[in-house]
Amino acid sequence: MEYFIVAFMTFFATIGPLDVAAVFAALTARYKPREARKMAVKGILISISILLLFALSGEWLLSQLGISLAALRAGGGILLLLIGIDMVFARTSGGTSTTADEEEEAITREDISVFPLATPLIAGPGSMGASILLMANAEGHPWQQGAVLLALAAILLLTLVMLLAAAQIQRILGVTGMHVITRVFGVLLTALAVQFIFDGVVSSGVFSGKAAQETAEMVIPLPHQSG
Repeated sequence: MEYFIVAFMTFFATIGPLDVAAVFAALTARYKPREARKMAVKGILISISILLLFALSGEWLLSQLGISLAALRAGGGILLLLIGIDMVFARTSGGTSTTADEEEEAITREDISVFPLATPLIAGPGSMGASILLMANAEGHPWQQGAVLLALAAILLLTLVMLLAAAQIQRILGVTGMHVITRVFGVLLTALAVQFIFDGVVSSGVFSGKAAQETAEMVIPLPHQSG
């Protein structure tokens, strides 16, 4: 349950259902409600496929690239930390949202379910990295890995609900309300990201007693000079 809560908070922060709903409402203003609902469902299905692919094949990918779990924890933690900082200051980031050029291209598209909805809005660099990091961090613990997948499914279901009611949610919460929620989860994400970085550094053995001893043995002792 504890790991489910951590995974849920991480995915909520990296996917940002409220932000996705706001962008979706703006991009589908010219569409009929039926067309918008169809694109919302299609976008969620595509993003599920992408995130499951990264979650289930992340361990194999790491082994093929020769990346250790410690490096993934530290690197993933840094990525999540940058995303969390942008969330706290309510800044747009390519890790969780579209860039200005991507938004301009999306306006001219007839179907936005693949781009930019499925990727990078939902299955973006932040959520992809989080899925690999959380699954790899739970390696050898099937129940924890199951909790990660369950949390991912819950967030995507919540995102779908918000997409279907995007216009109403945006009208009720307003810009200020959405920024407040984003900032709260941004603070939590930065704390979690720092913890991932700490875990990665500790598990790497850089500051372990063994590493310190080996470093000391490498130092050439200076010859003793008698008076």
